Amino acid sequence: MEVRLACEASPDAVENEDHAVAVPGFVAVLDGVTVRAGMETGCIHGPGWFVRQLGAQLVNAHAADSAARLSDVLAAAIDGVRDQHSSTCDLDHPGTPQSTACLLRISEDAGEYLVLCDSPFVYQSSSQTCVVTDLRLRATSQRLRELALLNAGQHDPLRALVESQRQHVNRPGGYWTAAATREAAYHTITGSLPLRGPDRVVRAALLTDGASRAVDTFALTDWPGLLDLLDTHGPAELIRRVRTVERADLRRPRFKRHDDATAAYCKFLQEDTP
Repeated sequence: MEVRLACEASPDAVENEDHAVAVPGFVAVLDGVTVRAGMETGCIHGPGWFVRQLGAQLVNAHAADSAARLSDVLAAAIDGVRDQHSSTCDLDHPGTPQSTACLLRISEDAGEYLVLCDSPFVYQSSSQTCVVTDLRLRATSQRLRELALLNAGQHDPLRALVESQRQHVNRPGGYWTAAATREAAYHTITGSLPLRGPDRVVRAALLTDGASRAVDTFALTDWPGLLDLLDTHGPAELIRRVRTVERADLRRPRFKRHDDATAAYCKFLQEDTP
């Protein structure tokens, strides 16, 4: 598997809250959850620190047992980060640092992916292109927005929405992120990919929502076109094109005009390649 990746902070950001790691047979893309100014988290660390530590722990967990299920790898990584700051931080606080996760691991004959929260995984086989997306955050946010309309007139409706989201994170009926509880690792979307045979996977992309907005927000291309772009021009060019539209498109109201953006493009060797 050949891997090309780019990870770029938002032009407005002080720190990059995305992170990516790639080691032989294993790739991870992480998107730390931005904390709105003035909101408490119970933690002395920020999302940038959290995703860097989580990435390191994922590599450690993969190296310790390359045959473990990806859910178990993520659970071990969450435990590892928890151990690093449980003595200094309130990890039961609903605003404790959090991250999405998009993971891919390959063995000799098969691949395995894991998606948690809104960092999608896109792959193409010999016959089709598929997108794996966790829609629970979107569904929860939409439900909470509809409730907020019934209570219009709040001083800071966006802050109220974030506070409401915090009451639904890592709970049944809400949505799940990698934070301080390993249970989230067992509420992920997982699947397998054939690496041999007529319907084998030929290429894939792991994306944070700052990169996937090229398709799902700005409609610059479709998912097969995104894979073509990554193959021909690389992940950095994908992000450059997203930035161009972000700067030009002022019509769409967005929580953040720019976002950290990460894309990892994986191209699988053909069966007859040495």
